[in-house]
Amino acid sequence: MTARMTALRYARALLDVAIAEADPAAVEQELAGLAELVRGHASLWKVMTNPAVPAPKKRAIIDGLLAHITVTPVVRKTIQMLASRDRIALLPDIVEAYSEKLMDHQKVVRAMVTSAAPLPADRVKSLERELAGITGRRVVMSAAVDPAIMGGIVTRIGSTVWDGSVRRQLEKIRERLVAGS
Repeated sequence: MTARMTALRYARALLDVAIAEADPAAVEQELAGLAELVRGHASLWKVMTNPAVPAPKKRAIIDGLLAHITVTPVVRKTIQMLASRDRIALLPDIVEAYSEKLMDHQKVVRAMVTSAAPLPADRVKSLERELAGITGRRVVMSAAVDPAIMGGIVTRIGSTVWDGSVRRQLEKIRERLVAGS
């Protein structure tokens, strides 16, 4: 089993427990904070991911760390379990997978909209509403600017892309002209 698949299984189980016993959004924030803390200290990350360091030693390090910070029991047990099983290296992947699963549970989807020029705030809100109507979910949208698209917008939600850019329209015209000759 790949690390990503293992992280996904942990994330799914953690979300189930968090829904039953805690605030899933708070669990996400605490888990992300712990991942950032562990990953942010190079020597700590090196020790926690070193296979030569025995799991009980890693668990003791995590217990010492948890003594100085406040986290929900769900997150505490999860981090301790990961340390005991020598799986702390999966923590960043678990955070990512948990965030995706939580968004799915909350019926939220991320959208990336690229335009040739910055979009006014009212247009961004309008696009969010339109995309929410299309997807049937609440949309969290981020906007980017790429002058190379010349005009229009390119919207990406997951693996689906709606390309309404002038550049793409010109490419289609060129393809038709080449196919017609």
